[in-house]
Amino acid sequence: MINLAVSGCQGRMGQRITALAAADKKTFKLSALLERPGSHGSVEGIAISTSNDALKGSDILIEFTTPDATMANLKACIKHKVKMVIGTTGLTDAQKKEIKKASSKIAIVFSSNMSIGVNVFFKVAEMISAKTPNSYEVDMVEAHHIHKKDAPSGTAKTIAEVIEAASKKKVKNIESIREGEIIGDHKVIFESPEDTILIFHHAKNRDIFVKGSLVAAKFLKGKTKGLFNMQDVLGLH
Repeated sequence: MINLAVSGCQGRMGQRITALAAADKKTFKLSALLERPGSHGSVEGIAISTSNDALKGSDILIEFTTPDATMANLKACIKHKVKMVIGTTGLTDAQKKEIKKASSKIAIVFSSNMSIGVNVFFKVAEMISAKTPNSYEVDMVEAHHIHKKDAPSGTAKTIAEVIEAASKKKVKNIESIREGEIIGDHKVIFESPEDTILIFHHAKNRDIFVKGSLVAAKFLKGKTKGLFNMQDVLGLH
């Protein structure tokens, strides 16, 4: 049994994480629900807390919030020896270094995208990049809802990093679209004078990220420290 804490429990992601974790009573027991100051109420009989000291006694915290909230909760997790699954995007390089430093004390899964399908997408992009010649130019298009603040998306940046590491050349262009309530679309176009290779992922709803984060939480059971990503969780390396 995993004592699971959820940050941003009243947000779009947090509500679904809480609901799906509560439904899996064999694996998870909700132990803490965190929200921003001024929040109140309860979910599944657990009072919503505005203090991250409520994390004490939890095994793992799933974090899909803002960079500032994530960094504050990171410190609390170190203090209370709570492992983390971090899906927050828009983090600075300095904040990412803090997460890496923290992983010497607690186990952390940190990924720009928790979707199992997207992480398979990363692997396919890596394989194409490694096997195609330098005559291919690479363009990307990513689309999200109008509420998303960071652009390009964290997922798009990760795809670009994967492609550039495998091909040793820069992605030519990343186009970002913010429109309506798009959950997340990512398209990569490999273009040569002879042919075009296209890979595309469309998220139908947020449950793909929620289910991936719960798989990541299960992966952390038994881990004491270290920094992992979803490629580690899924054994795709």
